[in-house]
Amino acid sequence: MISFSIYDYILIILYFAGVIYIGFRTKIEDKSNIDYLVAGRAITLPAFVATLVSTFYGGILGIGEFTYRYGISSWVMNAFPYYFFITIFAFFLAKKIRKAELFTIADKLDQAYGKKVSVFGASLVFLLVTPAPYILMLGILVQVIFGLSLNASMLICLLISVIFLFKGGLKADVRVNIFEFILMFLGFGIILPFCYFKLGGIDYLSANLPESHTSLTGGTSTGYLFVWFFIGMWALVDPGFHQRCYAAKDGATAKKGVLISLIFWFIFDFMTTISGLYAYVHLKNLENPAMSYPLLANDILPAVAKGFFFVGMIATIMSTFHSLLFISAATLGKDIICRIRNIADEKNIYTKIGIAVTSVLSILIAILIPSVVQIWYTIGSLTIPSLLIGVISSYSDKLTINKTIIFSAMIVSFLFSFTSFIFGNIYSAGGIPVYFLNLEPMYPGLFAGILIYLSGLIFNKREKIY
Repeated sequence: MISFSIYDYILIILYFAGVIYIGFRTKIEDKSNIDYLVAGRAITLPAFVATLVSTFYGGILGIGEFTYRYGISSWVMNAFPYYFFITIFAFFLAKKIRKAELFTIADKLDQAYGKKVSVFGASLVFLLVTPAPYILMLGILVQVIFGLSLNASMLICLLISVIFLFKGGLKADVRVNIFEFILMFLGFGIILPFCYFKLGGIDYLSANLPESHTSLTGGTSTGYLFVWFFIGMWALVDPGFHQRCYAAKDGATAKKGVLISLIFWFIFDFMTTISGLYAYVHLKNLENPAMSYPLLANDILPAVAKGFFFVGMIATIMSTFHSLLFISAATLGKDIICRIRNIADEKNIYTKIGIAVTSVLSILIAILIPSVVQIWYTIGSLTIPSLLIGVISSYSDKLTINKTIIFSAMIVSFLFSFTSFIFGNIYSAGGIPVYFLNLEPMYPGLFAGILIYLSGLIFNKREKIY
């Protein structure tokens, strides 16, 4: 049982009030797509860094669970791969994305390959950015704090986000992100000194951590590690990255912003990993490792400090939740419905309808798949291979191929991953999926898609020769 003082409750309520206040104070000069969807393409470097860092780091309970189970290999699986691919994104994609002056990934796919590829790509993006894991985590925390039911807790967090997104669009989202960026670092900046002085330093951790938690693999298979490495390619096709780059003041802001964000992610990863190791040593045999951070805070933090830490955790998750909710809404309304119907959404009506529909779907998914890590792993494995082929090639004339071939590559890639996932779960042993040749679902999709794409690339070159 986690206990809170009246001061902790006040701090947490003030956070939610602050989010609503900042979100509602945001004024949109006009109601065009440019102002509502990409904040007038005027996001400055500090705002860009704050919104990108906070948006891309929402799975704090999942990170706690990973670190508790696998130790520092959590960093190997959930941090290092992203550093690698984010660096590639910064140097090779950020400026190109800003230069395109579009709104979404689907817009770029449409520009390069046409409507069919764009709608299919948008459907994959919609799956990829589902806010479900984040509304689930928010619901769990609010349930722990206020003793409400999980469904009621999720609904409250959802309504707070929806009301300011309806009014202020991306501009409101970014301004709230800046507030949340400060709080997420403040929260974990508070708990680490208490861990050090109450429990001990590096010597305490090294003396009490088992070998599995100091190993880079954490006792997992090489194949499992490689899947998480390739899931790091998520950064290359992450709609949040693309949207922020489209909204940046200029290409230089986008590139510098991504690289500076890397520094902040590294710092925050260090803070969360060390906190997770302290939780493992201090809290033995937890039934639910996803609660490792909240339970650690309950044991070692006094009143007020505990309130700030919980605010930091909520802000970390909330920042990602409302950002993904907005991206999902734009994807459904503008990129899928409007594109299929061949209409423009100049007044953002369909995006706002998308907010309502996405809200309902995210809660339903959270109820049906109540595991944060499983949602990440499943959706990433199924969608990233297919999206990667289309998105990366669309930003280079040399890599762009025939639209029929790229559509086939994306469809086949998704179907191979999906089929592998289904059959692996049908023929599971002891609840553990058994995949053909022990290949995780991502690999068949990636290999099949790349093979078809390369055949298209060769076909293009032959056409140019003859």
